[in-house]
Amino acid sequence: MSDRCSTLAAMSWTRALLAALAVCVLLLVGAAGCGSGDAGERKNQKNGESMSPVGELLDDTDAEGRHLREVDGEDAPEVGVEVQPDADEGWDVRLTIRNFRFSPPGAKAEAVPGRGLAQLFVDGRSVARLRTSAYRLPAGLVPRGTHQVTARLYADDGTVWAVDGEPVESTADVTASQSGPTTSTSAPAGR
Repeated sequence: MSDRCSTLAAMSWTRALLAALAVCVLLLVGAAGCGSGDAGERKNQKNGESMSPVGELLDDTDAEGRHLREVDGEDAPEVGVEVQPDADEGWDVRLTIRNFRFSPPGAKAEAVPGRGLAQLFVDGRSVARLRTSAYRLPAGLVPRGTHQVTARLYADDGTVWAVDGEPVESTADVTASQSGPTTSTSAPAGR
């Protein structure tokens, strides 16, 4: 009888283990199917195409060909730029942001409300992608004369944050001369 009891106990334990494994497999398979389909996706009412969950993607583009992502003006990101000469004949660029956070390097390429990076332009030419509010602009990028330094905000998917069809950006005029540079600070433009 003791042999029979030990065999029954072993069979119960084995069956319980197999049942537990089967439940785990079912849970994993069921979870893998969750989130698929269009349950969480917004659809365009006119033609059923998928719409972005963040703002409205416009057909308009910036000068670099990046599409504008229109967001409500009330909660839209804002940027201001200030450029000051530094001790090494370069330029210290400081961005003032509102309703915006810089994404870390390697962030997923998707639009998240109020997140992304800034692109810095000198006279319309891209010179840096910024994930922080401070940058040192080398003197060689700002030769003698008056130049425009512009900071424009982008979502992580490469679209340009926009309000009223205009990019969220700010521009400061800087003048480099032999007797010393001069600057002007700009309030946010385009928002």
